[in-house]
Formats: sequence, structure tokens, C-alpha cells
Amino acid sequence: MRVLVTGANGFIGRALGAALEARGTPWRAATRATVGEIGPQTDWRGALEGCDRVVHLANLAHAGGVPEATLRAVNVEGTRRLAAQAAQLGVRRVVYVSSVKAAEPDDAYGEAKRAAEGVLGAISDLETVVLRPPLVYGPGVRANFLALLRAVDREWPLPLATVRNRRSLVYVGNLADAILRCLEAPEAAGRSYCVTDGEPISTPELVRALARALGRRARLFALPPRLLELLGALAGRGASVKRLTRSLAVDDAPIRAELSWRPPFAFDEGMRRTAEWYLGECQSRSR
Repeated sequence: MRVLVTGANGFIGRALGAALEARGTPWRAATRATVGEIGPQTDWRGALEGCDRVVHLANLAHAGGVPEATLRAVNVEGTRRLAAQAAQLGVRRVVYVSSVKAAEPDDAYGEAKRAAEGVLGAISDLETVVLRPPLVYGPGVRANFLALLRAVDREWPLPLATVRNRRSLVYVGNLADAILRCLEAPEAAGRSYCVTDGEPISTPELVRALARALGRRARLFALPPRLLELLGALAGRGASVKRLTRSLAVDDAPIRAELSWRPPFAFDEGMRRTAEWYLGECQSRSR
């Protein structure tokens, strides 16, 4: 087995590359530096040569401010181009890392991810496996999770004490392990799976777990979630606030039952490793 990883220099790609190296699996990285801009004209053939498996990560990860046409060009048409050339060159299997938002799309990003899944499923010469992770965290995380890390590290008071939501998360090392399982397992062909660390948690539980890992106090106070959402909307941060107040729990029982997959890293271990990375980054910047 020789694996091509697109988007190999990204957050998930780096963790997957390390997992492939640890297993001694031959693999090749495809990045914008090697294949150019991702889209309907991308030539993947040089990167695909000699590979019989592909993990496709090279998508736009955050849709905020990205024109819908650009989103579809990269996430849908770029995927279509990769899949077509992979089939022509005899690639056996493509594992596509989609998003939990593809299950019931409510924005352009979710729609594009769902469309990309359909593009792959329409190519009969390929075995395709789709993974739909929820929020992914771990060393190298960015965006909203990194902002929450900073807030907890600085012991800022957070108005989240009365939030009673349930959200699924997955540590990037667990996601990488699930990808490896999907590359290998014959029974995964044609399947779509959600993948998580386990039981969903509330936002206050997440804040407390981060505080423990960072060695800080979790400073939570009560503000009605609806009022918090209203204030967030008025400040132009409505979507970000709803990620903290609303639920998004998914069921990963199928991948556990069908592929006998279990996350190798416990939730607390994932938190600890994420905190160690974050604190190391802070020390590096202060030198």
C-alpha cells in the first residue's frame, strides 16, 4: 500500500503523516507547492503515480468570507478532478475527510462537502470511504478552539456556566487512526462514518477539561444562553457563539461496530497533549 495525502501540510495532514510514518507505511504528500491551486484544472497525475490509496484533505476548511463559487471550485470540482484522475491511474481507494455538517447542510460549506461526497460516490471504478468528523482538536489547532484555549489560559471569566448542550469532539490523533483503519479495512468500501472521541460533552465540561490540562482555574459565570446568543449576534459573532451554546452530537457506533475501531487516545489525553502544545507555543513566542 502506498498512500497519497492531499493537504498534507495542514492540521489533520500533519497528524496523519506522523501516524503513517509510525506504521512504516509508504506515503507521499501533495500540497499547493507540489500540485498548485486546488480546483477543476489541478493536475494530480504526478502525485498519484505509483499510489493505490488516497486520503483527500485538501479542501477549504472554513467558509466564512469565502465566495460560494470558490468554495465549490476547491471542495467539489477539485475533488471531482482528483477522483477522475485517480480512477484513470488505477487507484483502488479514496478516503475523503468530509464534515459532520455534510449530513444535514445548513450553509454553503456543508452543501459543498455533501456535493463532494456525491462526486466520489458516482465514480464506480473507485472504492470510496467518507469520514465525517465533528470539531477536531489537538496540537496545531486553530480558529475557535484556539481562541477558547487562550481564554481559559488567561483565566478570563466566561458566561457559559448554564449552558447545557452536548457536543461531539475528536482528537486529531484519533481521527488519523480512524483514517488509517479506513484505508485498510475491506468492509469500509462505500461507507460513510462519523468518528468521535466518545460521549459528547457540554461546553462548560470542555472549559473545565481545558483548565485542568492547562493548570488553570475554570472561571465560569451564568448568563442565559439565549441572551448570550443575542449579544453574540449583535456583535457579529452569532455563529461562533452558537457553537458554544448549541448541541451537535453524532453517533460513531457504525465505525466501532463495523471496523472494530476504538480511539487510541482518551479524551483527557487528547486535552493534555493539546495543552502541552499550546503552552510550548506560548513559551516559544515569549523568547
